[in-house]
Amino acid sequence: MFEWSDEQLMLRDAVRQFIEKEIVPVHDQLEHGDLPPYAILRKLFSTFGMDVVARENFKKRIDFERRVEEARAKGEPVPEKPARDGGTDPSFTMIPIIELCRYSPGMVTAMGVSMGLTAAAISSRGTIRQKERWVPELLTLEKVGAWAITEPNSGSDAFGSMKSTARRDGSEYVLNGSKTFITNGPYADTIVFICKLDEGNPPEERKILSFVLDRGMPGLEQSKPLRKMGLHSSPTGELFLSDVRVGTDRLIGETEDVPSGGREGAKDTFSMERSGVAAMALGIIEQCLEVSVEYAKNRVQFGQPIGNFQLIQEKLARMEVHRLNVQNLVFRYIEMSQAGRGLTLAEASAMKLYAARAAVEVAMEAVQLFGGNGYMAEFKVEQLARDAKVLQIYAGTDEIQITHIAKDLLRR
Repeated sequence: MFEWSDEQLMLRDAVRQFIEKEIVPVHDQLEHGDLPPYAILRKLFSTFGMDVVARENFKKRIDFERRVEEARAKGEPVPEKPARDGGTDPSFTMIPIIELCRYSPGMVTAMGVSMGLTAAAISSRGTIRQKERWVPELLTLEKVGAWAITEPNSGSDAFGSMKSTARRDGSEYVLNGSKTFITNGPYADTIVFICKLDEGNPPEERKILSFVLDRGMPGLEQSKPLRKMGLHSSPTGELFLSDVRVGTDRLIGETEDVPSGGREGAKDTFSMERSGVAAMALGIIEQCLEVSVEYAKNRVQFGQPIGNFQLIQEKLARMEVHRLNVQNLVFRYIEMSQAGRGLTLAEASAMKLYAARAAVEVAMEAVQLFGGNGYMAEFKVEQLARDAKVLQIYAGTDEIQITHIAKDLLRR
């Protein structure tokens, strides 16, 4: 794959029309944090039938999993997994992400955490009953989801420094702890809460468990949105749990078996999150390059357009090189997904590391190219520069990505 197909370009153009009509007029309200993004995102889903496709695909997956379960119970051969169909073509997920990130990367973050990370955490490790209970409404954004792993003192050492706990109490668990930097935290209806099982053993030996919580549960407090550098259209908050009581039905997998809800489940979610960052980066890069080329043609200094100066040409050329490279990473991901092969953690980390750095470099160079105008909110590149920076921080910092890549290389 080296370019978008005609069908994919039709989708891209349709998404651009939606953005011009529904998002651009309220862009400032979104970026000032005055307007939560969820109603607009739901309208996007319904406009393009993404909610219908999500429900249909979910039903197909559950029907297949039921057949597998029944076959295993009867000792019969397990049915083969059905081939991917056009409704699950990853390009039709990637294109809206790219286009939204040209204007509002925060909206993609809010959407991705809800229908991506939160739904995936339950889908990958949960029981059929749990999937049916929570996943469909997350996939359609009828319910807003949050994936809560980061704590005030943990950061990159998400598991080692984790202090949130689950304590057995009869047939229930009692959850305590706090989480921070939680996307959708202030408005989440469904929360995947990741913590350690406290059996009186040292913290480093404790199992990692994941629970599904609902807004309004006794002892669960969701903060107001936090103020931050960028991604203002993505509400971020804190969660506080004080003796929140839950049954086994809310323990993902309904078992304390580590593979069903522990570190591996969280790592799988990290891989998916890191893959999506490349599509976000591509949207930022494309928009910065487009407006920079237009500005270089029309901005006159010293009696001529600034695009005539070699230093400006060098900036534009570097932006284009980054655009091509990140686009190729996205194309590779689409082809691999269509072939039924997922990225390893190291591959996802490499993809995120390069794309995030490229987006930051391009956005900052766009600000520099615009000069004083680039520092003003009116010209929008300052917003994209602020938004791009978080790509090097969330879903694992650049330094964490380097560690994963290097460890994989040294194991070979």
